[in-house]
Amino acid sequence: MKNIFLLLLVALTALAESQQGYNIRRDKREFLVRSKRRWVLSTIEIVEEDEGPFPKNITEMYNDKTDQEGQIYRIAVTNAAGNPIDGFFSIDGNTGVVSVHKRIDREEIDLFKITFDILSKTTLREIDKRLAFDVQVKDINDNAPAFIDLPLKVDVKENTEEGYLPVQLKVMDRDQPNTPNSMFTIRVVKQTPAEPKIDLERMNDGMAQLTFTGCFDYDKVQKYEVTVEAKDQGNPSRSSTAVITLNVVDSNSHPPTFKEKKYQGEVLESTIKDDILRIAVDDKDTPKTPGWRAKYYFIDGNKEENYKIETDPTTNEGILSVIKGKDYETTTKTILRIGVENEEPLFVCKSKSTGPAAPPPDTVNITMKVIDDNDPPYYEKDHVDVQQKEEEEPGKVLFTPIVKDVDSDESKIRHMIIKDPAGWVTIDEKTGKLTTIKKMDRESPFVDDKGIYKIIVGAKDNGEPPCTGTCTVLVHLRDINDNVPKLVNKGVIMCGNKGNMVMVSANDTDADPFSGPFAFSLGSDDKTLTQRWKLDPAFGKEGGLVSLKTLAYGNYSVPLVIQDQQNSIGRDTLNVIVCDCGEGDVCRSKVPSSSSLGPAGIGLLLLGLLLFLLLLLLFMCQCGDREEPMTMVEDEGNQTLIKYNQEAGGSECKAVPTLLLTPRNSVAVTDGLKNGTMQYSTWTTNMSKTYQGGSSRYNRSLSLKSNHQITDHITRGGSSRYHRSLSLMSNHQITDHITRRLHTIDGKHVDHPVYLPYEYAYEGQGSQCQSLDSLSLSNLGDDLMFLNNLGPKFKTLGGICHQTLQGKNIQL
Repeated sequence: MKNIFLLLLVALTALAESQQGYNIRRDKREFLVRSKRRWVLSTIEIVEEDEGPFPKNITEMYNDKTDQEGQIYRIAVTNAAGNPIDGFFSIDGNTGVVSVHKRIDREEIDLFKITFDILSKTTLREIDKRLAFDVQVKDINDNAPAFIDLPLKVDVKENTEEGYLPVQLKVMDRDQPNTPNSMFTIRVVKQTPAEPKIDLERMNDGMAQLTFTGCFDYDKVQKYEVTVEAKDQGNPSRSSTAVITLNVVDSNSHPPTFKEKKYQGEVLESTIKDDILRIAVDDKDTPKTPGWRAKYYFIDGNKEENYKIETDPTTNEGILSVIKGKDYETTTKTILRIGVENEEPLFVCKSKSTGPAAPPPDTVNITMKVIDDNDPPYYEKDHVDVQQKEEEEPGKVLFTPIVKDVDSDESKIRHMIIKDPAGWVTIDEKTGKLTTIKKMDRESPFVDDKGIYKIIVGAKDNGEPPCTGTCTVLVHLRDINDNVPKLVNKGVIMCGNKGNMVMVSANDTDADPFSGPFAFSLGSDDKTLTQRWKLDPAFGKEGGLVSLKTLAYGNYSVPLVIQDQQNSIGRDTLNVIVCDCGEGDVCRSKVPSSSSLGPAGIGLLLLGLLLFLLLLLLFMCQCGDREEPMTMVEDEGNQTLIKYNQEAGGSECKAVPTLLLTPRNSVAVTDGLKNGTMQYSTWTTNMSKTYQGGSSRYNRSLSLKSNHQITDHITRGGSSRYHRSLSLMSNHQITDHITRRLHTIDGKHVDHPVYLPYEYAYEGQGSQCQSLDSLSLSNLGDDLMFLNNLGPKFKTLGGICHQTLQGKNIQL
């Protein structure tokens, strides 16, 4: 217990001492915060463009806060934007001396921000607050005012009114603003030539505008050179100059004048003609410019506008033309007064001194003489309106003209029809009386939509040359009810799957009131018709045909009666197609019958096809027997044919071998037969072993006829099929051909997949056909050289057989 009390007393004592130490340190820290510290530095002066030498001391820093171990001075330099800048200033860390290391251009950097720090030499920790201030670079007059975007060449029109020229000057000085170094004046130092006087007017923001007093004269001077100067007020003063070239552009300063004071011309009466006279002018302005191009105009003498005048763009001449013919009997001579000016208005200088007034435009008189000519006859009226009812009987007089002619004898005038497209009228050649010769139909295609038929008649005099006057006769045809209404479309479709009504439209070529609306009715009282159809609506431009009961799909004829407003009746028959339209408005096409067959149908189809092929095969087999027999020249003796073993009689098989190849040409028949015979035994044995037990179909194909049968067949001139059967090739050729043929017959049957080979039942007996093994050629021996002595006739036979194969396009 005593030990615990002692420990508690020691702990309380230690806690009290710790609290007292804390208070002492806090008081000391508060005293340090309140202590005074200060920086001491000399004034920093920096002048731009200082030549050095560098580095150059500019000031010395001092801080009264020192460290026992010593202190270090440090600076940081930035521009006005706060970006660090290196290489301009440095400070001696021990002494605090600040130095500059290079020349400074105020126009590039006009302000430096410098911060000073003092650090403990041992701990490198700050021992006083940071000091920061700005260093302004002192300006000197090292820049002259300069012209900006100065136009060196400027076009000035000659007719520019005195005052401002289209030239602006802009000047800028890079030295410190609002100081004598940046303040400048602008003036015109020199101009060549001296007139008109060119000066400038100063404006705000370093701007100035060139001005001039007087007028430019393109004929005297086309180019001016003006020298301008900008000079500041610095010490010493700086300045710059520039030269501006003014190019004077010609304008209309000279009026056009006519080369001649009078012109004369002539024109035939009633004649229209271009370019009957040309007049010319002089102009001292630059050609092809608006101040040079002439504009001609009439002052007097063209009140009826018979003439027009235009400017030739190449020669600048005035071209006079007649656009409306003059009448000699009323006018024999016309005096035209014409003036001229330029496209660009004439410029007259209006300087301060009294100048000349603008001269009046130049004028000229043109005397035009009208020459008498044969005038055409003219009608009292150039067009006449005539009323006529259509379908009137021919012979009615439509029009009798009144024609005048001041130049010719009116009794000699002859009348004619110039236009009568339908051929409905005739004209009296002497009097001009217009008479109908046919009925006029208002619905004719020669009559326009307004019911007007146009006729043009002419009157021709006997002058030199003869002239013709014309008149247009407009015949207004009044309509009568001469047409009955008809169906617009005589065939309609009634969609039985959608509705039981179709609309029927009618038309009447007559005009109102002889046309629609129409009254529709059925054209027969037939009971079947009235029980099947009705019309609703039955009045109007179109009627509605309604089926009263469901109709079978098909075609129906419906007679209709259509009446117009005057009860004129038209009868017509409407063909109605009743059908299934599906989702559309026209009949759907009929669905084709199904082509699918059941098993029985497919079997019958295959059986019929198989029978057809069998008949075709039989026909081909018999074709060879029906050929015309070839005429053969018999050879002497029997030694020309090989006698085959005839034991047990001939084969009963009717099929002939077709697997053997025929020689490609006729000259190798005997050699091929010889070679084939020598290897025939080997081939027969191999093939019988290979296909032993095969169907009788193959045995039949490989059977050979007996000697007397072959001899008899050759004697009768058998077909080329047997020659192929008896032609022998080398062993490998025959084997290859038979292999390919058997693959075609008994393979996958790609060409004829439905004709599978028939499998015959095997009942313990072999084929009835004689086996190839039974054939023997041993009695002939090995000497077949006699085949080479058969002579040219046997070779001729081989050639004929070969041609027969080629003619039938048989490839073996």
